[in-house]
Amino acid sequence: MAMTDISKNAMEVLKRRYLAKNEDGTPMETVEQMFRRVADAVAAADAKYSDKASIEGLSDAFFELMTSLKFLPNSPTLMNAGRPLGQLSACFVLPVGDSMVEIFDTVKNAALIHQSGGGTGFSFSRLRQAGATVRSTGGVASGPVSFMRVFNMATEAVKQGGTRRGANMGILRVDHPDIEEFIHCKKNNTDITNFNLSVGLTEAFMEAVEKGEDYDILDPRTKQPCGKKNARKLFDAIVEAAWSNGEPGIIFLDRLNRDNVVPAQGEIESTNPCGEQPLLPYESCNLGSINLVKMLKKTEFGWEIDYQELRNTITLAVHFLDNVIDINNYPLEEIGRVTRSTRKIGLGVMGFADLLLHLGIPYNSNEGVDLADHLMGFINECGHRASQQLAALRGSFPLFGESIYKDGPALRNGTVTTIAPTGTISMIGGCSSGIEPVFAFAYIRNVMDGTHLVEVNPVLLETLKARGLYSEELMERIAKEGTIAHIEEIPEDIHKVFVCAHDVSPLYHTRMQAAFQKHTDNAVSKTVNFRSEATKEEVEEVYRLSYQLGCKGVTIYRDGSRDSQVLNIGKVSGEEKAAEEPAAPAFAEVKPRPRPAITQGFTERVKIGCGNLYITVNYDENGICEVFTSTGKAGGCPSQSEATARLVSVALRSGISVQEIYDQLKGIRCPSTIRQQGMSCTSCPDAIAKVVAKVAKYIEEHKAGACPQPMEAERRTPVTHAPKASAAGISSDNMHFCPECGAKLEHEGGCVICRSCGFSKCG
Repeated sequence: MAMTDISKNAMEVLKRRYLAKNEDGTPMETVEQMFRRVADAVAAADAKYSDKASIEGLSDAFFELMTSLKFLPNSPTLMNAGRPLGQLSACFVLPVGDSMVEIFDTVKNAALIHQSGGGTGFSFSRLRQAGATVRSTGGVASGPVSFMRVFNMATEAVKQGGTRRGANMGILRVDHPDIEEFIHCKKNNTDITNFNLSVGLTEAFMEAVEKGEDYDILDPRTKQPCGKKNARKLFDAIVEAAWSNGEPGIIFLDRLNRDNVVPAQGEIESTNPCGEQPLLPYESCNLGSINLVKMLKKTEFGWEIDYQELRNTITLAVHFLDNVIDINNYPLEEIGRVTRSTRKIGLGVMGFADLLLHLGIPYNSNEGVDLADHLMGFINECGHRASQQLAALRGSFPLFGESIYKDGPALRNGTVTTIAPTGTISMIGGCSSGIEPVFAFAYIRNVMDGTHLVEVNPVLLETLKARGLYSEELMERIAKEGTIAHIEEIPEDIHKVFVCAHDVSPLYHTRMQAAFQKHTDNAVSKTVNFRSEATKEEVEEVYRLSYQLGCKGVTIYRDGSRDSQVLNIGKVSGEEKAAEEPAAPAFAEVKPRPRPAITQGFTERVKIGCGNLYITVNYDENGICEVFTSTGKAGGCPSQSEATARLVSVALRSGISVQEIYDQLKGIRCPSTIRQQGMSCTSCPDAIAKVVAKVAKYIEEHKAGACPQPMEAERRTPVTHAPKASAAGISSDNMHFCPECGAKLEHEGGCVICRSCGFSKCG
């Protein structure tokens, strides 16, 4: 493989997140060696079925499959195959029983999974409602939301393999008595930060919504009706919450169980953290994606799909994923047993939007939807045929005899296809993510030496150069706007095809998801991205349409909906400053107010690349007025940090907003910090920005009378007892700016991804 096949950005992602490293964080392997490590480890599973010569040949085939970027497995497989940890699955589902022992057993098991690099899904629907009697103690139950906070804090304490915090999915049935508390429990974006949430909707509930009727609320223990709620009113509450900050999403539980491969083994209650993989308790799934751009061939008439190449890739990819099940080192014995009983795999795609661009087909068109329908139908059919071929050689999955497939041809795998988020692996593959439209056609990347690079979608770049339209000035403008929709010098025929996520109507987002779902065994991970001015009625339309078109779940995000509540430090719920507030004269002399005689504040210890940095932020009744720093014994850049703190202090006392200071300092990168793993900041200025923002948020919440959250124990040494003060880009759940590099995040595939450094909430 030529290194030129992988972009500079992808190379940085591989070095930072995937290559094996020594104790100092220095990579011990090249990219080629990583792919060879994975290929050898996965091919070794054939030892149960083949001789040594065929294993060597298979390893070469797997190596070519990955190095050609035609197919890439999920991140844990790339990171851990052939290494001591050996945990290769991305997603797991664990049961949550209605007893203290069962609950905390699950907390322990989830911690082990997070430590191994996986994400977990839970249904909290079995837990009795808040206020219900606990017979063993005579007390009352605290309810599902209370225990979700316990899971959340446990997740916060566990680093996944030293690379990222664990991701969770929390689901509650719509007929649970505590459903309203669940819907609103993340109204504050700093609460339950390590969970994605979805309401489990039933067919009965959706029918009641359509008719405007009440529906039954069920007692979690007896499953008997214990009350009623108005379906339309609750549906409106779900829509309102999703419009406000993107959560909760919705899943259709009856549809998940309609496609339950082994219904005798129990109900499917939950999915993995991105919603695309419905699983039974203790099941896991091994995922991988085909790069559709690599399935194109150039003819005299232009680009077309090479279906024979696609068929060959599918066959080899199914073989690869089936082998992963055999070599996987599962974090719990029960997970290994249950996973091998159904042998579920999830083969998906990435680069679909780029495929459409090459073919000249608009994403938001009937032609685009029809191609999705045909293409996924082909992939699903070929995938099942490949699984049947493996079954003929190796035997069907152990529970085949009691499965929904028992009267048909033997299958090696209970499920074959899934459309998963591909944030980081699509960056490696150099293509668009999953089945999402292109989020933005150009990005400005901050480089460590302080310069900026404009990265342009390769298909658009090729098109503009071919048409003689390319210029650096135009690329800068596209990067600033993200879309080409309003750039007049670009011809209309290019405008029509090169549409980004916000150019696509919610109708076509939903139709595209439904077209892929029609031919997918599991589910489809996709985010319907709305413009900031979208209405609640538009969100409701997507929810209704997804139900009507046969989707299994929906995730939406309205642009700016989270930063309006968290990022705008000093504003109330995103409100703009009062219109009557006069703007400062352009050339007026600005003098800082005097430092007050008495202040109060916090000191926080932050780990940096060369030791510890102690940051003190003081405030009075007018807000933050003073910042100063000191370094630990290991040294650092004390003069630079002191200078930054002094200038921040003067700026704040001169009326400059915390937000402006935060925007200027966040994401500044220092080599001594970014080359070490486990850092919570990218430099001393970045650390100062984050602590100042946290204190500003605390002041805002305190003035508003909000009930403050306890401070995280990690890295904090408060001067006095101090509530948690979080700001956008700092908490892993605010998900507007990357917590690792400060770049803006994208909502896609039911997850979030940073195109600058490769951070992904879901892995």
